Amino acid sequence: MADTALTRPSRLAGVHEAGRPPRTRSRRPSPLHLLLVPLSVVMLAPLGWMVLLSISTERESRRFPPGLPGGIHWQNYTTAWSQGPFGHWLLNSTIVSVSCVVGNLVLCSLAGYAFARIRFFGSRLLFIGVLATLMVPFQIVMLPTLIVMHHLHLTDTLGALIAPNLATPFGVFLMRQFFTAVPKELEEAARIDGAGRLRTLGRILLPLMGPTLATLSVLTFLNVWNDFLWPLIAVQSPGNMTIQLGLQSFQGAHQTNWPVLMAGTVTSQIPVLVLFVLAQRFFVRSIASSGLK
Repeated sequence: MADTALTRPSRLAGVHEAGRPPRTRSRRPSPLHLLLVPLSVVMLAPLGWMVLLSISTERESRRFPPGLPGGIHWQNYTTAWSQGPFGHWLLNSTIVSVSCVVGNLVLCSLAGYAFARIRFFGSRLLFIGVLATLMVPFQIVMLPTLIVMHHLHLTDTLGALIAPNLATPFGVFLMRQFFTAVPKELEEAARIDGAGRLRTLGRILLPLMGPTLATLSVLTFLNVWNDFLWPLIAVQSPGNMTIQLGLQSFQGAHQTNWPVLMAGTVTSQIPVLVLFVLAQRFFVRSIASSGLK
């Protein structure tokens, strides 16, 4: 009897497991892959060609029809570092990009929370005005922004690259959309406990919005790191150049050493690729949860 009692649960468990439908995951490719795979190859082709050029010789880069390099020439990367203050350019880009990311996280969070939760006279009209600036090309406001930086005595400094990007209309819109999706009961419970708006924002709401903040950080970092036009007109001295502006010095008026230029370009894109890979799951989660397209 004891043996029967001891073995009965295991038999029941076996029957229960046997009655449960097996969890199988289909590994068959979706018909959508027939379209996505060629598109991914087309999108990765320029990146692959850039890497191949960075390890080629100058003669191989001018060969037609183009082909694979005969060997790996790592000296192109050392030449790119020694041909100009490459490390200083990377440092400038890091300072500008990180400062803009921090500014967007702070200012866009405050503005997005105000538009989502605080009702004041003209709030909807003001928010529509912020969204309307998204349709204005940067080339239209480029010269007025430069004049403002001149009056603030920020031209030819890193401050001229940081100040216009401390807050963006898209960042305000993105944060506002996520704040409207958060239940108001969380704020009401915090208000009953005596917390003010800033404390509720910093202690309760922002910790729940990790994917949103990661998305805003990645988009801001990519936009500022890869920006070329605004640094081109706002900075003149080589000591204040960013990496994208410094790469322009590798191009000559009559001849360009393409392997060295591509080696510098690959080096400049490594931080961007690493950041996107690390934050990809947060980026996808935030876009999926918000319904933005």
